[in-house]
Amino acid sequence: MKILMVMTSHGQLGDTGKPTGLWLEELATPYYVFKDAGAELTLASPAGGQPPVDPGSEQADNQTEATRRFRADPKAMQALEHTHKLADIDPEAYDAVFYPGGHGPLWDLADNEDSRILIDAIYAAGKPVAAVCHGVAALRDARGPFGLPLVRGQAVTGFSDSEERAAGLADMVPFLIEDMLKEAGGNYSSAADWQPHVVTSHNLITGQNPASSAGAAKAVLEQLRQPAQAAA
Repeated sequence: MKILMVMTSHGQLGDTGKPTGLWLEELATPYYVFKDAGAELTLASPAGGQPPVDPGSEQADNQTEATRRFRADPKAMQALEHTHKLADIDPEAYDAVFYPGGHGPLWDLADNEDSRILIDAIYAAGKPVAAVCHGVAALRDARGPFGLPLVRGQAVTGFSDSEERAAGLADMVPFLIEDMLKEAGGNYSSAADWQPHVVTSHNLITGQNPASSAGAAKAVLEQLRQPAQAAA
């Protein structure tokens, strides 16, 4: 069971000068859901190497058992420091792909051609394509059958407009995840702000927010254990 985790290489919040990047919990929690299930993990990013980590995700009140475990895990930290370059990834080598969030993906994964090709190939093969929170931005240009938007007609979720407003960043981001999904024809749903919400539609799995990262990862494992049903 080989799972690819793709994260952002973008570290600045637009032209504000404020730092952003990967939201650590959205990597750490799925990482151990997968690792503890025996998965072989590969970490990748558009630029390769060390992705920027959003300082907000390293604040004390945002730490979890998984983030603490990750920071204390030399192998995990080495994998994060030396992510593979996305352009070098062979989609056929993996059984699933998972996109953690953080605001960075809004800038570099939303229109990354290597990422789009990867998603298109893995989804077409009937393998799980999963994203959580702002990692869902990577689905913006992805295409399904007949060249239509991958999310069209699919049940999906992602960071809600109300959550973005509550975070005070609605006017700083290039687009809003909820609006993007709706405009592409996705059947968007959400839970109350900051509450876990995971949606599975065929082999597309999306999670609303950081609280949804464990659920999204478990949904991937569920499909991998029932491969015949993944593309049903």
